[in-house]
Amino acid sequence: MQNKEPDATAPETVEADEDDARASHQADRMPTPEEEAAVEKNTLDPEVAKSYEDAIERGANVKGEGEI
Repeated sequence: MQNKEPDATAPETVEADEDDARASHQADRMPTPEEEAAVEKNTLDPEVAKSYEDAIERGANVKGEGEI
């Protein structure tokens, strides 16, 4: 199907996106006991955690062109 507007989204694409948004989404399986145990062994780097917190704060307070 040819759209008259070159930037217009095809109705079929819009419909498929809407169907996907309404669909139920679930994990394909629960983690294994080994995977759960591996998580407990991990430690968070405080510098990385701080970097993420800073990025979240910047995003929450954005003004101007990038604002949603």
